[in-house]
Amino acid sequence: MRVLGIDKKTHTLTASFGRKPTEAEADDMQNTINKAYNIMGTKERIAITHGSCFPATDKDSCIGSPFSKAANEYIKFLALYGFNGNQLGPNGELVRGNNSPYNSSAFAKNRLFIDLQALQNSDYAEILDEKDIDNLLLTPKHTDKNYTYTDFNKANEIYDNALEKAFIGFRTKLKNGDANALELNKEFQIFLKSNDNKNNKRLTEEGIFNVLAEEYGTENFEKWPDNTDRNLILLVKQGDINACIRYNNLYNSNKKEIEKYKFEQFIATKQIKENKEFREKIGFKYFSDMLVGCSKMDHWRHQDAFIKGYQIGAYEYMKNPQMWDSPILHPRKLFKGSNKELGTAGLFLKEKLDNALEFCENVRIDHVMGLIEPYIIDNSSIIFDSNGKILNTPTNNPVHAEYISNMRSADGKPIDDYKNYSCDFTHKDGHKTYHSNIMNEIVLPTLKEHNLNPDDAVWEDVCSQPEAFSKVYYENLHLPRLMQTEWARVQGGSEKDWYLLGSHDSIPGLQMIKRFNIKHDTNGNQYKDYWTKNSDGWNPDYLAGYLNMDPSRIKERNSFRNKIAEDDKERVKAKFAELLTTKKFQISFADILGIVDDDIVYNIGGTNRKDNWKLRIPSDFIDKYYENLSSDNPTAINIPEVLKMALQAKLDMLKLQAGENTQKIEELNNTFNPVIEKLAHYESILKE
Repeated sequence: MRVLGIDKKTHTLTASFGRKPTEAEADDMQNTINKAYNIMGTKERIAITHGSCFPATDKDSCIGSPFSKAANEYIKFLALYGFNGNQLGPNGELVRGNNSPYNSSAFAKNRLFIDLQALQNSDYAEILDEKDIDNLLLTPKHTDKNYTYTDFNKANEIYDNALEKAFIGFRTKLKNGDANALELNKEFQIFLKSNDNKNNKRLTEEGIFNVLAEEYGTENFEKWPDNTDRNLILLVKQGDINACIRYNNLYNSNKKEIEKYKFEQFIATKQIKENKEFREKIGFKYFSDMLVGCSKMDHWRHQDAFIKGYQIGAYEYMKNPQMWDSPILHPRKLFKGSNKELGTAGLFLKEKLDNALEFCENVRIDHVMGLIEPYIIDNSSIIFDSNGKILNTPTNNPVHAEYISNMRSADGKPIDDYKNYSCDFTHKDGHKTYHSNIMNEIVLPTLKEHNLNPDDAVWEDVCSQPEAFSKVYYENLHLPRLMQTEWARVQGGSEKDWYLLGSHDSIPGLQMIKRFNIKHDTNGNQYKDYWTKNSDGWNPDYLAGYLNMDPSRIKERNSFRNKIAEDDKERVKAKFAELLTTKKFQISFADILGIVDDDIVYNIGGTNRKDNWKLRIPSDFIDKYYENLSSDNPTAINIPEVLKMALQAKLDMLKLQAGENTQKIEELNNTFNPVIEKLAHYESILKE
């Protein structure tokens, strides 16, 4: 592993580092950690790091990228500590002014993930030079904090200037017959044949959308005043003459901008492919995130695939529903007739899933309930004040919302006639649900086309559990759950499920354990009810027993129980050790690196908090990780330490299963104990 250096010119603090493993120690530690997971039978060890959270190295574009040279350093760091993959967020083009990746495009690549420094290389015809990089990019600022922030506004400004300059450089070099530019152009033309051809004009249509969004000052096409522009692609598909003329005029008068957009998409895709090649060499997977919705651009291009006038959201008890401003696939357009041929909505979904898996080895299906039994909101029932704030309340002018199979219009009729396709689930009151066919006829077959076992995908089922969803997902399909140990125990769970202690929408474990409500005792006295720490899954007796099952280690169990009962940090370690005993787990980058300052959270789900989506790993994260572990107040996860506890727990479990079989017990001890001892050795090194 290459340890990032410190630039003394920009580092204003006194350097103070913890003990880093030497090169030989690092190799042995990595082998030891991987051996521990192998003998435990742990299949997936996944970090959760969305694309913008990745660090910079020597130059910074104010946003991270999972496909950059700096990303490779982070990947190697994760691999050193036994992780074999990373869960990304959706990687599509962001909506200007909306930083959430869950409103991004399902198809267009995020131009902010382009590694601008790579454009200096001959592979990219040196379309930017060193002077350009120095003028356009910033030098990372090192602080005493183990985190930084994405600056989306500044990043857009940097990329506007850099990509304009890069495109001009490409065209100039191409005109002058530059050999590298000619070679790059060959790749570009191959890319266009696959992504912008007579059967699929995606890039041209997206380019035209960008032109219109610029003209009208918003990507919300439903607010555009011109009816033809609002429905341009739909009308063109229908053969409308005026729409076809408008389409051609827009293209011909904006050729340069549209060509520039196509070139940016090509560069972004080329770098994604190169990153995949790097990851394949070291055996590290990326999990994409197939968002349940899509961007305004996608919606505009595929309006005939969606129910008009509705958006998807999530049920909230005694509150307005969460409103995600994303359309709902039209149930009657999933298939054509009864022969299961895909309709416009079905084709859209399949293309979206194919795109999510094009350059990633696995996928997280975001909000799977939104495929089977989406909670939908009637847009016409939402009332806004003059500032755009929603006025509706649950008791006064409530928003009209329901699960799709229960949704009725004002006259009590279902919102859609489903008669054109047979269903596979009937409700107790006799009406039928059709979205469930999405799973059997589209989603699961598409996963198999990509050689992905559906049991290996991450299914985000953390949601309400309406009847139709539970019946289809759990009873009929038996797909894995995403188990939040924040609320539950690992013990008793299924080996095919995924486990995590918080997600990208969660606070770190060291913050979870501090949560409390103010309550009153029988005498009226106030007290703090630490509802996380006192919950069943965090019970010290349970954790001590689960991690120390061997009866011969009763003294260790009791000592461990007392330690985690009295020390919050030790109990959080125990929760992570519990997590590491599972076959498939995920851990947030904030927990790994110990980013636990108050209110410093990547995202708080269901909120419009101004700092959502901005948390980012600093450029000197490696140094800060070791410094953290060796400090008097470590908050980062000492992987060898926590893994040692998990490995001991697994040994105890297997010895109990062996019963009186002394030969088997001896074999287990001979296999596990040397690895436990080595982990203890590296645990100590990281604390030095």
